Amino acid sequence: MEMILWILAVILVVYGIYTIFRGRLLMGIVFIVVGLLVGPGGVSLFT
Repeated sequence: MEMILWILAVILVVYGIYTIFRGRLLMGIVFIVVGLLVGPGGVSLFT
């Protein structure tokens, strides 16, 4: 389960950075914050 959360967090953060480069700053920041919250290295929402 931890590996799945880690992969999901990486995908969210990368997509957030991609979204920022496309010009949607607020949405990109939201994706990055959610990615950091979901990841096992952060404050996981699923524990």
